[in-house]
Amino acid sequence: MNPSIARRLAMMFALVALFVFALVGTCLYLVLRTQLHNHLRESLDDRREIAQLIVTHSVTPEKWKMAREKLADMTPRDGSTQYSVTSSDPHFHYGHPVTGTELSEWIPGYKKIRPAGHGAADMLVNTTTIPASGVRPDVQLQVAASCLPNTRTLRVFGFALTALVGLGTLGVLLLSHWVAKLGLAPLTRLTRDAQAVSPNNRSQRLDARSLPHELNDLANSFNGALERLDVAYGRLESFNADVAHELRTPVTILIGQTEVALTARNRSIEDLRHTLQSNLEEFERMRGIINDMLFLARADQGERATGLVEVSLAAEVGRTLDYLEMPFDEAQVRAVSHGDARAPVNTSLFGRACTNLLMNALQHCTDGMTVTVTLARHNEHVHISVANPGEPIDPAALSHLFDRFYRVEASRTNSRENHGLGLAIVKAVAEMHGGTVYAASAGGINTFGFSVAAGSAEPREPEREKREISVPRAAPSAAVELAATATNARRLGARSGR
Repeated sequence: MNPSIARRLAMMFALVALFVFALVGTCLYLVLRTQLHNHLRESLDDRREIAQLIVTHSVTPEKWKMAREKLADMTPRDGSTQYSVTSSDPHFHYGHPVTGTELSEWIPGYKKIRPAGHGAADMLVNTTTIPASGVRPDVQLQVAASCLPNTRTLRVFGFALTALVGLGTLGVLLLSHWVAKLGLAPLTRLTRDAQAVSPNNRSQRLDARSLPHELNDLANSFNGALERLDVAYGRLESFNADVAHELRTPVTILIGQTEVALTARNRSIEDLRHTLQSNLEEFERMRGIINDMLFLARADQGERATGLVEVSLAAEVGRTLDYLEMPFDEAQVRAVSHGDARAPVNTSLFGRACTNLLMNALQHCTDGMTVTVTLARHNEHVHISVANPGEPIDPAALSHLFDRFYRVEASRTNSRENHGLGLAIVKAVAEMHGGTVYAASAGGINTFGFSVAAGSAEPREPEREKREISVPRAAPSAAVELAATATNARRLGARSGR
């Protein structure tokens, strides 16, 4: 189990505190040891000066006897300080010099000696030579002071310091854990708010107003992700509902007509042919919806247009207009094209996009008017726009016209004659060619268009796998197929007297 952030911060603070406490404690220990040694040396110097003064004035055996008594009085009972005098004359002797293992020469003239014997305390020793005077020969005065008090003081101080460092580190650990929890309270609240977001409460967002600036960007990024997910979720719900609605209508018609055909008796061949023709129209409609849905699904997965050929876009638009000549003639609508530009395109996809835009203009164009196709190059893109006279479109709806199954029921006529995927396919084709889509409504003219990259190289998208989209060149769009099927049905009806 991963530790919490508060626990990790507390551990890091505790380690930092331990390091700082240990460093400061070590420095204090070294300073104290130095001061104790200096104090011991100064005390030893004072005793040495007194002893040296006594020995210097003892120039006769009688005076030496008094000197020995004074040195004995100066020697404490615990042996923490010892005096010894050695010379070539046995009459001028006192005590026994300190001998043992020499540990170090702390300062020139001072030695630290560990006497022989278990448990003996180290001694700081200073030896001074006093010149001869009177009948007294040269003598060696040794003054030794025990290091045991210093050692005990340092030992107690070390134990106390270690305990204080441990307790201080523990205190920092506990306090820092508490402080870290207080500091991370906004993050805890942020987590609580994030956990409250659910499919039933998609509109909820994280409150970033009272958060620290370190978490403000995180909350805003999370809210942005929630917004995108909410939009995608809403589109998915709408897409599923629209698909179910669009497929339910032709399926219901097919079932109803088939049931009538099966229950009716003595039906003529013409009646059966009419039923089959009507069923065929519904099948064509279902096929168009399914094909368009599959095409958009592949486009959403990052498929890019391949097989690009640099062609005259005016010529491609001309072929599309020739293909749509019959629907335009029946609607008494004229179509003209202006401008030209060359660009590398997949001619099948480009023709499909142009067909969808033209059929959209035809369905919503005022009778007897003219649909205008304009081609123009702007910087690195070529724009293809289709304009038709018609009822104005609400500006709030313009940004949604290229969404799937979106229709402006209140402002557009003939909105039920298509299944709402034509403009979405135009958007997908534009993106496959590195372009965008746009729509405008002003002065009684509604304009829909898309752009394609004008460069000679294929549009690339490194993060997505580029796969070829197989679209037959001669395959008409679903809207054209519906229009052609409806035309054939009307002609059959006219011949059969319906």
